[in-house]
Amino acid sequence: MDEQYYEKLFNIKTSGEQKIFNESMHYNRYEPTSYSALEILSKKYIFTAEDCIVDFGCGKGRLNFYINHFFHSTVTGIEMNTFFYKKAVDNKIDYLKKHKKKTNSINFLNCFAEEYNINPSDNKFYFFNPFSIQIFIKVIRNILISVEEYERTVDVILYYPSDDYIYFLENNTSFVLLDEIKLPYLYDNDPRQSFLVYRLDFK
Repeated sequence: MDEQYYEKLFNIKTSGEQKIFNESMHYNRYEPTSYSALEILSKKYIFTAEDCIVDFGCGKGRLNFYINHFFHSTVTGIEMNTFFYKKAVDNKIDYLKKHKKKTNSINFLNCFAEEYNINPSDNKFYFFNPFSIQIFIKVIRNILISVEEYERTVDVILYYPSDDYIYFLENNTSFVLLDEIKLPYLYDNDPRQSFLVYRLDFK
């Protein structure tokens, strides 16, 4: 299904060319995950209503609305860019006008990723290369500290994964690769067109 279908279904606006660039070299240009990629992820990977998902570099909130709508998960979008944060909040207002859901199940925060205070209920963390490896390391360490304090199984989901992200997770943490979800229409030409799911399991 095309973008217009989902934008109308959710009553949001997340499409279009992104012309806002971040001044810091540590933060990458915003690009939403395609709806076709989200379709594949959601068919191959399980989200539940008990999940609390954090999307680092959420932009206008596309992934947040998609997961909340189809799986009733609690979603938190972290966005350091004030322009995109405000767009996400506007989208939340429009989304809730059409879909009567709990307002506290969708949250957006305007802050730096490394400053986000990991909630003890947060158990899945999504990254579409939003920032440099230096910031990624800080965020992962915050997640690990949280898991030490409140033991639980947590997943890190990487889309179009950075080699630096992969190397750090596999060589400097206890996360283990759980699954690789390839985008069949793109993977043959670009092996990075996939989702990698890493898990830290305390069960």
